[in-house]
Amino acid sequence: MGSNTPTISIAIIGGGIAGLSLAAGLIKKPHLDIHIYEAVPQHKDVGAGLALHRNAIKAMSLIGPEVYQAYLDKAIDISSEADEEMATQLYFGQGPHAGELVAELGRAKGRKSVSRADLLAGFLELIPKDRITFGKKVSKVCETNENVQFEFTDGTKHSADCLLGADGIHSVIRAYLLGDDHPATDPKNHDGWQVFRTLVSAEEARKKIDEKYTRTVPIFLGPRGHVNCIPMNKGTRLSAGVAVRGIATTNPTGPDTSEDKSSNGAKMDPSLYSDYHPDVKAIVDLVAADTSASWSVGDHDHAPFYAKSRVAMLGDAAHASLPFAGNGAAQALEDAAVLDHLFDLVKQPGRIEDALDAYDAVRRPRSQFVVDLARKFGRVYAYAEGDIHEDPEKLREMFDMASIFTNEVDLRKHLEQAERKFADNVRGRSSRTGAGGGNE
Repeated sequence: MGSNTPTISIAIIGGGIAGLSLAAGLIKKPHLDIHIYEAVPQHKDVGAGLALHRNAIKAMSLIGPEVYQAYLDKAIDISSEADEEMATQLYFGQGPHAGELVAELGRAKGRKSVSRADLLAGFLELIPKDRITFGKKVSKVCETNENVQFEFTDGTKHSADCLLGADGIHSVIRAYLLGDDHPATDPKNHDGWQVFRTLVSAEEARKKIDEKYTRTVPIFLGPRGHVNCIPMNKGTRLSAGVAVRGIATTNPTGPDTSEDKSSNGAKMDPSLYSDYHPDVKAIVDLVAADTSASWSVGDHDHAPFYAKSRVAMLGDAAHASLPFAGNGAAQALEDAAVLDHLFDLVKQPGRIEDALDAYDAVRRPRSQFVVDLARKFGRVYAYAEGDIHEDPEKLREMFDMASIFTNEVDLRKHLEQAERKFADNVRGRSSRTGAGGGNE
């Protein structure tokens, strides 16, 4: 076999943020043969805006400068000053402290916001066209001693040395790994969250709400729904939403990933917000005028593992979270950074399992903590986490600690931990089999 011939084939199921960012890193490795299979015929302009936190920016940079540049090319500055530190600002939207700033999340220099569709378009430009096939929804997976075989709903079949599932909140790969009947397989919406959302032009939004909310990322807390805005599409459009706890009546349609978003029969009543801050009421009225971009959000209960043998899941397939901590996409990018680093070390198929086990060991505890954190944030935003909303200082301390955990992570140390775990796995396997410890 020639030195330039790929020795390991990897199939990535799902061409969202997790799948495309990972593929952008893996295709640069000459020992790997990468192909992405995406269920939809083409990406559509769906999904809310993303205000990526510092950990997401670090993760993209670790995968490759071109990945980070793709984000820069598609995003818009939240601040006009590239070196100014900006953050998602949390305000009390109702009650005695209405209008008061309570916390800042995701602080980073030159912070930007981007629509999910624009970010996907940027990442897709990094993938050669012959490395991705659209309109391929996987239906069956089967592992043999030689490889992983998988079948699509159109009846076609393929195989690869490794299968990585980045196929979203309703992941077929998650169902394969955990089993259809496992209690953590299907997404949940334990608190009955419904997100009413509208997408409008920035010009139209400025006629109805304070102009500053068309270029910043505020969240307003309140007991009958928390309200937020995110600028997107190079500042030409605004995503505005009201998240209401306890009214969703259907299964989750998926945060930012479903092609079938609706209010699922739930109705928004703007009169319920008459005691909210005037600025917030204006945003509520803007959303209530058109809620066609709404969805019933969901997340995953914790999976006992993310990988088994030569199959693994990442992104929303592994740890879908509620959108309230603003870290779902960031965790997907962290997954991709760790897997990209580990596959630098995998030079033969026999080491795939060692790498995926290391990925699971490093990524599962942190990403599942973020799932729990997002649930807690949602309850705090809704004044439903005890009486903590009555104590602004205590609330600030809680958000500061959470922000340190998500935003200030040392991802290089994260990669080093994964590399050490991989080396331990290789040594352990070699000692059990009596084989040499080399990876070639």
